[in-house]
Amino acid sequence: GGSFPGCEYLTLDWFSPVWVLTSFKDVSDTDLNRWHDALHSRWSQLLTDRKDDEQLNWVYQCRATSPPTTKLMSGEVPSQHIVTEMGNQYLVHVMRGQNHGLFLDMSYGRAWLQQHAQNWKVLNLFSYTCAFSISALAGGAKEVVNVDMSKGALKIGQKNHDLNKFSDAGVARFLGHNIFKSWGKIKKMGPYDAVVVDPPSYQKGSFVAEKDYIKLIRRLPTLLLPGGYVLLCLNAPELDSQFLQSQVTEAAPELQFVKRLDNPPSFPVADPEKALKVLLYQLPMQ
Repeated sequence: GGSFPGCEYLTLDWFSPVWVLTSFKDVSDTDLNRWHDALHSRWSQLLTDRKDDEQLNWVYQCRATSPPTTKLMSGEVPSQHIVTEMGNQYLVHVMRGQNHGLFLDMSYGRAWLQQHAQNWKVLNLFSYTCAFSISALAGGAKEVVNVDMSKGALKIGQKNHDLNKFSDAGVARFLGHNIFKSWGKIKKMGPYDAVVVDPPSYQKGSFVAEKDYIKLIRRLPTLLLPGGYVLLCLNAPELDSQFLQSQVTEAAPELQFVKRLDNPPSFPVADPEKALKVLLYQLPMQ
């Protein structure tokens, strides 16, 4: 998040029990060795404090290359890698792709939904691996409709639901559809108490936030029950929160702004407008 001078191009994420260090520029072997020593030193200190002997596991990914290069630098990665958040379990995959199955900085958005979803029907657009669906069902939602073009991501989402044993919870549905070509079906399955909109900022041939987000926003009032909520999410450093707010004012003025959700303190940023934006809106009661 640009908070540490000289390290603006690096991120360090904890997918227990593995650290993932990501660089957005090419680095030398000397840098990698230096970072390994720093991680090992800090890890040893933490283990001393915890009186533990767990090994250091860390993965390095360079996103300056296309495709990104990923390698295991120390220790090991579980063959079935499961992380836990708010009592919910999620499958992750840190050794392939640049998206690892769970966006850690979105944890407060999932927490908000879990705290409010009792008896709700929720629409989860661009659901990816359905983490919002897990949170909603854990919070007592009666139904969640997950929509994403990636059938592979939805399959992982189904595995996440199996992992959390929601057999006695609400119903989860999984639609492998292009959202822009499926409004009729999506609307027919509603109306919804909450809609989560968490698209990629840029995905060639699928979604470009600058021109496509407003198309989503325009549909939202017709999908919601009176009093229903919308979580609008955007993780594009070049687009600030005013971008989303102005689009809502233009395309869905009946939606009322409630607040911007905080990001977790473990994701410090020099400029909050370049970080993840999660804006909460509500359709007034009629």
